[in-house]
Amino acid sequence: MVDFFLKGGPLMWPILFCSVLALAITIYKAVMFKTLLMQLGRSLNELLESKPEQIQEMLSALVNGAEEKEISLIGGRELRSLEKGVGVLSLIAAIAPLLGLTGTVLGMIECFRMIAIQNGATNVVYLAGGIWEALITTAAGLLVAIPVEVAYLYLEGQLEDISLRMKGLVFQYARGERDGI
Repeated sequence: MVDFFLKGGPLMWPILFCSVLALAITIYKAVMFKTLLMQLGRSLNELLESKPEQIQEMLSALVNGAEEKEISLIGGRELRSLEKGVGVLSLIAAIAPLLGLTGTVLGMIECFRMIAIQNGATNVVYLAGGIWEALITTAAGLLVAIPVEVAYLYLEGQLEDISLRMKGLVFQYARGERDGI
């Protein structure tokens, strides 16, 4: 596997970096969002007791009797804070295949450079080997981009669920359905 990685050339390193970064962001955000969604599924009283850190400012505004518009603005700001980092996954999903393609193009340039140096007389086995090595980076880029795009879409869905639950919480509170608060 290491040999396969090394044969892909120098652009395999940024592709590896992208994959490690994407994995770290995905795990961190998935755990954060799942925990918050579980907390947002509780009654308002339970939520006020547990005070999830991601929405503490919004909960404080609820308790202090802020107006619905102000609470919505605070919730929107907290939601925006939750979104940070998720966009990096979209960027990685876009650039990983481009890095792979660039590696392939550079590999092909090297193959044709070698053919030119040899005045067109080249061994087909050498050429096939060079092309094979060049295509490794494209495959690596795609193998990173595809699951990263899936993770990005999953986390975007989780953010939408969080947003809907936060809005529901504000409306629940605004209507006076506060579980005895």
